Amino acid sequence: MNVLLTGATGFVGRQLLRGLAASGCEIHLLSRNPVENYTTIQCNFVQDPIPPCAFDSVDTVFHLAGYAHDLRDATMVEQLYRAVNVEATIRLAELAVQKGVKRFIFVSSVKAGGSAVDGLCMTEKDQGDPEGIYGKTKREAEIKLLEISKQSGMHVSIVRPSLVYGPGVKGNLRMMLSGIEKGWFPPLPEVRNRRSMIHVDDLVQALLLVANDDRANGEIFIATDGHPYSSREIYETMCYMLGKSVPKWSVPKFIINLAAVMNTRVRYKVNKLMGDECYSSEKLQAIGFKARRLLRDMNETVF
Repeated sequence: MNVLLTGATGFVGRQLLRGLAASGCEIHLLSRNPVENYTTIQCNFVQDPIPPCAFDSVDTVFHLAGYAHDLRDATMVEQLYRAVNVEATIRLAELAVQKGVKRFIFVSSVKAGGSAVDGLCMTEKDQGDPEGIYGKTKREAEIKLLEISKQSGMHVSIVRPSLVYGPGVKGNLRMMLSGIEKGWFPPLPEVRNRRSMIHVDDLVQALLLVANDDRANGEIFIATDGHPYSSREIYETMCYMLGKSVPKWSVPKFIINLAAVMNTRVRYKVNKLMGDECYSSEKLQAIGFKARRLLRDMNETVF
C-alpha cells in the first residue's frame, strides 16, 4: 500500500506506523510535527488547510488523529472537538475522493455508539445517543464518511476500539498503574463487572484487516479482544506486573457506593471504574479477526 497516515505520533498511531513499515508500505504522514525518517507534511487541523498534495499517489488513508480527553469543561472547547473530529475528517475524505484514493480507514470510538449499558455487551447495532462531545463528534464524522463512501464508491471502514492498552499507554490506565505502584490506589472489590479491552498490537491488526477486506467496505466494527475483564482482574494484573503481592482485602463496595452518593464527581468516577463497559467484536471476528493478546496473559510489557 501507498499510505497516508494521520495521528502517527499518538499511542495507536506509533504502533500502526511500525506495522505499516514492517509490511513494506510506502508511508507519508500528515502531522503537526515532523516525524524522523518519514516524509511528513506538516498540518495543524485547527489552523491550516489540508494540502491536496498530501494525497498524491496515495491509495489508502488511515485517519487516527483526533481531539479527546481535554481536562477542561468540554462545552468550552466544543469547537476544537468539532474542528478536528468532524470538519477535518470530512475534508480529508473529500480530498481523498478527489485524488482517487481507494480506501479510507477511520478510527472512531465506542463512545460514538452511546453510553454502555450495565448487563449488556453492546454491538454495532446498539446505537444510542453518543456519549459526550467526543462521542457526538466521532458519530457525526462516522455518518458523513459513510455518506461519502456511498456517493463516491471509495472503500470506507470505521473501527471503534474499546479500551486500548499496551506499552506506553496513558490516561486512566497509566494513572491506575502509577497509583498502585506508589501505594495510594486502593484494592478494588470483585463486583463481576465487565470491561472490554484490546491490546494496541491487535488493534493494528484489525485496522490492516479492514483496509484489505472488501467485506469491510461501508461497515462499522467494534474492536475488542473478546474477553471482558472485571476491574478487580485489571487491578490484580497490574499488581503482578509491578511485582507487588495482591492484597487479600479490598475496599468494601458499600463504602465506594456511599462515597458516590455523597459526591457527584466521585459518582462519575466510580461508575467509570466499577460499571460495565462491555462490547462485542463478533462482527469483526466474522471477517477473520482474532486477538493474539489477552490481558491475563501479559507480563511487564502490558503497559
